Amino acid sequence: MSGARAEQPLAGVKVLDVATFLAAPFAGTILADFGAAVLKIEHPKLGDPMRAFGTPTECGDTLAWLSEARNKRCVTLDLRHPEGAAVFRRLAAQSDVVLENFRPGTLEKWSLSPDSLREINPRLVVLRVSAYGQTGPKRHLPGFARVAHGFGGLSFLAGEPDGKPVVPGSTSLADYLSGIWGALGVLLALRAAERTGRGQDVDIGLYESVFRLLDEIAPAYARTGFVRERMGADVPTVVPHGHWQTKDGRWVAIACTSDKIFARLAGAMGKPALAADGFATTAQRLARRGEVNGLVEDWAAGLTMAELGAACDAADVPWGPINSIADIFEDPQFAARGNLLRVLDERAGELVLPAPVPRLTETPATLRHAGRAKGADTDAVLGEWLGMAAAEIEALRRSGAV
Repeated sequence: MSGARAEQPLAGVKVLDVATFLAAPFAGTILADFGAAVLKIEHPKLGDPMRAFGTPTECGDTLAWLSEARNKRCVTLDLRHPEGAAVFRRLAAQSDVVLENFRPGTLEKWSLSPDSLREINPRLVVLRVSAYGQTGPKRHLPGFARVAHGFGGLSFLAGEPDGKPVVPGSTSLADYLSGIWGALGVLLALRAAERTGRGQDVDIGLYESVFRLLDEIAPAYARTGFVRERMGADVPTVVPHGHWQTKDGRWVAIACTSDKIFARLAGAMGKPALAADGFATTAQRLARRGEVNGLVEDWAAGLTMAELGAACDAADVPWGPINSIADIFEDPQFAARGNLLRVLDERAGELVLPAPVPRLTETPATLRHAGRAKGADTDAVLGEWLGMAAAEIEALRRSGAV
């Protein structure tokens, strides 16, 4: 991933990232990975709180910042300062995209509303990520991924049937998902702007990003009134489809999504008759869920993970280990795909970062640098983009605008 074989797909696209923390900035990270020129704009004194979120490093910024602010040039600019806002408008006039995730109304309060920016740049696309979106009775309320997981319906489904709702993985999932949806929305809006010459807003509520991924729970409730509850590792539509522990203490996932796969699993278990003895169809297995899961549990408990994997592979049954990050670092599939990027950063030394997704065969993503120091590129950017002289930049710095 040291270099692309052709010009990257987003080369020439200019993006102003004035967002903080993670959701909208992650959209900028995706765009930057594929060649967009992304300016990370931060308050001159406060900076982005993401710099202090996560594991600290010797350079003063966390591993989360070094990873998720990669490929962005860092500029300081106070949007609340009249001169800072004026500089921002000049940057927006020659940009394609603005990314923000303030509470709704904040940009308007600073006289930097998307509509006012489009008066000087009609093609401008503005990604707006907030807890509940730009409309609705909750639009003004704050929120983070934890709240979005609950409000969007995801946390209600996570956990054991008799336990409390849990976080679906100890990550900021809704933030990352919102960033992915945001990048998609930006690309769609840029495509429309190519045809029409008009930009638009991309409006995302954090909770919407998880709600959209909850498969059939909405149509199922509307049609039948069924409220899906917490099921641990199970799912309501097929069985066996879950997690089991092996003799050597490892956990594995096995997925039986059809009658044919169950028949193959029964053969791997040495009990082919199960596929014809009251367990042949999905409906029969669902009616005897506990019994089916118990049979698989007993089988898995008698094998090591390697033995279970070999049996499933031989029978063409989908399975996989439930990996810790330590397991991932040793896994040959991750290595073969280059999913872990080992880089040497000028500030933080050796880093291992997750590789960009998706994988493009002709114009792949590149990693140009990890997250930069606050304001590292202010002078260079204002000189290159706006033609400012050093004395003019220094005057802005003395005024507190940059």
